[in-house]
Amino acid sequence: MHATAIVDGVGAFIDAYEGFLIDQWGVLHNGETVYPGAHEALVELARRNKRVILLTNSGRRRSFNEERLRELGFNTGALAGVVTSGEATWQALHERAIEPFKSLGRRCILFTRADDTGPVDGLDLEVVEDPAEADFIYLTWLDALTHSIDTFDRVIAAAAARDLPMICANPDRVAPTEGGLTEAPGSLAERYRAIGGRVIYVGKPHRPIYQACLDLLPELEPHEICGIGDSFEHDISGAKNAGLAAAFVMRGIHAEAFPEAASHAAIRKALDDLSSAHDTVADWALPFFRL
Repeated sequence: MHATAIVDGVGAFIDAYEGFLIDQWGVLHNGETVYPGAHEALVELARRNKRVILLTNSGRRRSFNEERLRELGFNTGALAGVVTSGEATWQALHERAIEPFKSLGRRCILFTRADDTGPVDGLDLEVVEDPAEADFIYLTWLDALTHSIDTFDRVIAAAAARDLPMICANPDRVAPTEGGLTEAPGSLAERYRAIGGRVIYVGKPHRPIYQACLDLLPELEPHEICGIGDSFEHDISGAKNAGLAAAFVMRGIHAEAFPEAASHAAIRKALDDLSSAHDTVADWALPFFRL
């Protein structure tokens, strides 16, 4: 395995690739605040005619994510596409063309943000609350700041007892916020799996979500594309397994391992530890998504 090149920003490798798959949370923003330099970096990619796709494990629909990006000041018109795990899940439930979606029933327990009906809008689904009446669990959102994860234990225990599958539209287990890391939907999915529940994940690091991106960039070969993200488990592993280059943003969810005053040797050791833990190596490492 080659050593990761530690650089200050995307300017160090911007000319090496024609396409970029860029993560959202932990790279562009933390849900409320845009990270310094993120706007400028995206503008420069567009200026150089790079093909940029926003690739996010958000369990919400593409339109919601596009609107949120615009609210934060990003020009979504400069993107070649926005691919979300929530949109991919919705499409799979709408088309019912492949397993396990093809054979799922029509009644689901929906875990979503209270005001967001996007995950079920336009689908032939009935939302129920009792696991005894459900055919599957549809997990799109986890507001751990409002509900602790053990709040869901009664429901998931009853669902596991009936062997109900869980469709997890966001495999991320943690997410950055203004106040630090918080649990994300993937943590509840792992909790369900730990008690014997069946979980079907849609999103990074699984190959289908990368194929959806490649389909939007038919003129490019995988080696001409770089995935940029802050999660070794999802962004780096996913990009490398899809045959892409990978750039790791250190000050995202792994920020504690990369304090601002860390020496080059300490950064190198932290990168080596993450590489060993996830059996993959990033091509590049940068503190923030910036030029």
